[in-house]
Amino acid sequence: MVTIPNALSTVRLLLVPVFLALVLTGQDLAALVVIIVSSATDYLDGIIARRFGQITKLGQLLDPAADRLFIFAAVIALAVREVVPWWVVIVIVGRDVLLAVLGVVLAQHDYGPLPVHHLGKLATFALFYALPILVLGQAFPQVAAVSDPIGWAFILWGGFLYWWAGALYLRQTLALLAESAQPAPGASDTLGREEVR
Repeated sequence: MVTIPNALSTVRLLLVPVFLALVLTGQDLAALVVIIVSSATDYLDGIIARRFGQITKLGQLLDPAADRLFIFAAVIALAVREVVPWWVVIVIVGRDVLLAVLGVVLAQHDYGPLPVHHLGKLATFALFYALPILVLGQAFPQVAAVSDPIGWAFILWGGFLYWWAGALYLRQTLALLAESAQPAPGASDTLGREEVR
């Protein structure tokens, strides 16, 4: 559990409240530095984990948690400052509320978390970079005419992919629930369920 990738992910988690405070107080340049450091550690922990065989279950939880918390912190802070409308917060947070509900439902039927879909990863990538680009426009107003449209393009594309992935997770959940509702024919069904876990 004590590995360099996990330590880097922990640092990213600790930087979330720092980033949130900086954006809320209008210290956009310092917030950009924090998000650059966070992005660098995100990149490094993945490389180190794969290259040195340090992939752990804890790391698989910490890494996406840090990504989501950074996204939440940025979008909420920017909404408070009226840089983005509150419907953006609802779109982004609402999808993760849906996934949390699906996770509870799956757990009640003895299933583990669903495997991460590549669309979900792409959506997270888009959102993870959209919000700092908008912060860039706040830190340097002279580039806002260029950075803001790029940031909004990432937000709209990321939000769309976020919910597309959410729809796929919902479909997978419904399929698993339908499967569990059927009478077990024998050992083959038990094996199939174990693979999902």
